[in-house]
Amino acid sequence: MDKLQRTKVVDVLRRTDFGADVNVKGWVRTHRSSKAVDFIALNDGSTIKNVQLVVDPTHFDAELLKQITTGACISATGVLVESQGQGQSSEIQCRDITLYGGCATDYPMQKKGQSFEYMRQHAHLRLRTNTFGAVMRIRHHMAIAIHQYFHEHGFFYFHTPLITASDAEGAGEMFQVTTKNLYDLEKDENGKIIYSDDFFGKMTSLTVSGQLEGELGATALGQIYTFGPTFRAENSNTPRHLAEFWMIEPEVAFIELADLMHLEEDFIKYCVRWALEKCRDDLEFLNKMIDPTLLDRLEGVVREDFVRLTYTDGIRILEEAVKGGRKFEFPISWGMDLASEHERFLVEEHFKKPVIMTDYPKGIKAFYMKLNDDGKTVQGTDVLFPQIGEIIGGSVREENYDKLVAQIEERQIPMKDMWWYLDTRRYGTCPHGGFGLGFERLILFVTGMQNIRDVIPFPRTPKSAEF
Repeated sequence: MDKLQRTKVVDVLRRTDFGADVNVKGWVRTHRSSKAVDFIALNDGSTIKNVQLVVDPTHFDAELLKQITTGACISATGVLVESQGQGQSSEIQCRDITLYGGCATDYPMQKKGQSFEYMRQHAHLRLRTNTFGAVMRIRHHMAIAIHQYFHEHGFFYFHTPLITASDAEGAGEMFQVTTKNLYDLEKDENGKIIYSDDFFGKMTSLTVSGQLEGELGATALGQIYTFGPTFRAENSNTPRHLAEFWMIEPEVAFIELADLMHLEEDFIKYCVRWALEKCRDDLEFLNKMIDPTLLDRLEGVVREDFVRLTYTDGIRILEEAVKGGRKFEFPISWGMDLASEHERFLVEEHFKKPVIMTDYPKGIKAFYMKLNDDGKTVQGTDVLFPQIGEIIGGSVREENYDKLVAQIEERQIPMKDMWWYLDTRRYGTCPHGGFGLGFERLILFVTGMQNIRDVIPFPRTPKSAEF
């Protein structure tokens, strides 16, 4: 048993009290052997950096040293000394090693240069690699930054249900929740499943958004935010979609369009600034290994004012680009939903800075968005980012009861279970609005990773629910 209390690697590397005894525990990254000296790089997940253990092989059992291979877990005690080599300021002259767990030679993460696709097949072990350690530490910091921002600005953290009978997006791509025997479903004369004997007595699903319930919170507490898992049974096998992901959804009473756009910009800049200040080592690693433009792009977001652009003006810019010879896979016309290539053209090539697009055609946006006086467009806002496209979607909500009901009926949305939502427009309605930010899209941007499956520990995608 080690008498010394364990010190995390991140703390050992900050220390300058050379000559002190220290104990570290972690997993071996590399082990280089020679007759005169062995070097073991040890990492415990607390930092992207390893601590170097300097081992005199004549003082250790040769069989023990053979077992200290990449992936093995050890405890090491020794003297903290100033490093003689480059790349680290301190190292540990090792006098005692305890092997907690050896690592078989078929350890999947021991080879260099594995593809991300390969590592997804071993998602239970990929977290031990430098890249995924960096991504997960940044993910943690972004979660803290989000809570901190809203707390500092007087928002209340509001928990909305994960099991719901409503479909906020009206898309219908939801995972059902049931206790019924799927092999013996009772149906009515029209062939529809009878849910009266199910747990909730009605058809229920996993939530696609906490927004509608969040509006109830905002009309009571003034300003709230949700931050939790959401689920979409969308059969999209793309680098941008997950079936299970996390959403941040603030909702604010008495907010107007200009203030909503300011909130979106201020919030995202706060998060990026937090990453630059508190995740520097991990960002520098990702900038070196994954995306050499990452740090410049993050610093640009903090520095630049976001462009405010109406949808109509955006379409005009895209049409002019096509006339000038720019080719897009999808055609441009007013009334269409912009594709990612269109969004990225506006952000990366035309303005070269983030864009907040507003005033979309009502037909391509959700039923709850506030109708403009022109009767054709709604007060929706999308924040468009380089490399990502849309990162935030928001709107001022339609607070007028009659107009909201008209939109529901026009779109033929089944609202028999939504009486409670309409009550907010019957009992003391107020102007209000908010936005939704996909947490993984934020992590994609902040880390420079290219696939959304690589910024969540265990991705859930079509035909994939491993680990």
